[in-house]
Amino acid sequence: MESLIGLVNRIQRACTMLGDYGGGDTTFSSLWEALPSVAVVGGQSSGKSSVLESIVGRDFLPRGSGIVTRRPLVLQLHKTDEGSQEYAEFLHLPKRKFADFASVRQEIQDDTDRLTGKSKQISPVPIHLSIYSPNVVNLTLIDLPGLTKVATEGQPDSIVEDIENMVRSYVEKPNCIILAISPANQDIATSDAIKLAREVDPTGERTFGVLTKLDLMDKGTNALDVLEGRSYRLQHPWVGIVNRSQADINKNVDMIVARRKEREYFATSSDYGHLTSKMGSEYLAKLLSKHLESVIRSRIPSITSMINKSIEELESEMDHLGRPVAVDAGAQLYTILELCRKFERVFKEHLDGGRPGGDRIYGVFDNQLPAALRKLPFDRHLSLQNVRRVVSEADGYQPHLIAPEQGYRRLIDGALNYFRGPAEASVDAVKLVRKSIAETQELNRFPTLQAEIAGAANEALERFREESKKTVVRLVDMESSYLTVDFFRKLPQEAEPKPGNPTTPASPNIDRYSEGHFRRIGSNVSSYVGMVADTLRNTIPKAVVFCQVKEAKNSLMNFFYTRLARQAAKRLSEMLDEDPALMERRQQCAKRLELYKAARDEIDSVSWAR
Repeated sequence: MESLIGLVNRIQRACTMLGDYGGGDTTFSSLWEALPSVAVVGGQSSGKSSVLESIVGRDFLPRGSGIVTRRPLVLQLHKTDEGSQEYAEFLHLPKRKFADFASVRQEIQDDTDRLTGKSKQISPVPIHLSIYSPNVVNLTLIDLPGLTKVATEGQPDSIVEDIENMVRSYVEKPNCIILAISPANQDIATSDAIKLAREVDPTGERTFGVLTKLDLMDKGTNALDVLEGRSYRLQHPWVGIVNRSQADINKNVDMIVARRKEREYFATSSDYGHLTSKMGSEYLAKLLSKHLESVIRSRIPSITSMINKSIEELESEMDHLGRPVAVDAGAQLYTILELCRKFERVFKEHLDGGRPGGDRIYGVFDNQLPAALRKLPFDRHLSLQNVRRVVSEADGYQPHLIAPEQGYRRLIDGALNYFRGPAEASVDAVKLVRKSIAETQELNRFPTLQAEIAGAANEALERFREESKKTVVRLVDMESSYLTVDFFRKLPQEAEPKPGNPTTPASPNIDRYSEGHFRRIGSNVSSYVGMVADTLRNTIPKAVVFCQVKEAKNSLMNFFYTRLARQAAKRLSEMLDEDPALMERRQQCAKRLELYKAARDEIDSVSWAR
């Protein structure tokens, strides 16, 4: 059964990889921060690197004077079965296993130089290293640059503040366990690690104190006041460590031998013999591992809650982005047809009232068309001057005897001709394709198909529009081609002049061209045009709906479907060619979703098994 620490190690590693792919996703930063880890803090030359090597049981860290650790090192230890081979892996070299730990040291140095150059600059970008060995406990340690008080040659003046800010960014997190390294041959009151730990963890709940170089203290002195908590009390016990001497390092003394020497030192020490069972690097590793697992277990509810919330968000985003497109032509054709139908549904919803749009068409019929009809220049067309001119031109050399029928016809034809403009404008006002395309969210992932559907829909609507225009113009032409005779029969007739009546003009023709006569003609034509306007106000909407709206609802994409059935597989694939940025985002989401689901299942299985 995998330990909780081993599981957390894998989750942290996966979070880091996916965070790198996603450019530092804040969700993954939050998950990483929710997972407890141990940050190793100490001043330069405090023995920090030696403590880490003692815990691992291998020489693998760069050594030298001044700042050696110039980037954070996230060290994940994985305990393997007895007898298995030890090896290391770097996150930036995932397919390469390092069995030679001298090569691990060199790669840490080389990767640091690749980022910072061979100067003494530092960088907050961590190196991720996993070590698999039967001689370690499951543990995650973060080795941070050593705290310093002055800048040395080749370092910027801000180096002291830069290092402290970097270290502080790790240890101030509430889920960070602080491993504060202090040398025993210096006054604990001057310890850089304890000073910083006290600032970020004043109660000492997250701090483990480690005292190194016990064997280098002046003769006759000891560190019992510190180790027994009298000098500076922490909520966790202090642990004393005896590192390898420089002579042992120079002689390449094996770490396993060094561990044995450390056990012998405490067992035979007159000062620390009574603390033997709670001293040494092996005890420290077990203590940290046990505490880390306890902390992880206490955080499981909040971690699980965060993971579940993230899964919901990612699944919602995956639904929005759409699932990956199939590669076979049949499935691709099915996908295209489904997207077309979704677009058609959105378009119909606009027409039928489920979405805004259909009301605009009604607005055209109920407001725009009547308003346009009212604005037609009938007053100018039926002015006294124009009526006289049209009637006179229609009469020609022979004045009309009773009613100027040709004059009437010309006046009515001219007036009805004005109806063409509002009729055609009513047709052109019915436009919903662009809005429907934009609201079909699934099409956003396929720009080529989106453009094809928009083009096909607009092409179809143009055909419907042309047919609709022809129909409404026919309606106008029909009114011009045959006048309603009954309308004129019902008009009051002008009185005929009676022979011998002195009050009647001598010639009827003189009366036919009087001002009152022309005004009556204009009034009669105006009444007739008003009747036609009322008719067209009702029939134009019927024609538009029948020829355009109804056809659009029933057969908007029919021509496209016919053409689509003849497309080659390559063309179908081109239509479903997604935006590369969207494909990348879906891939990121899929990886994150896979990680979160695996993490949730494994955390549940490990926690329930204990």
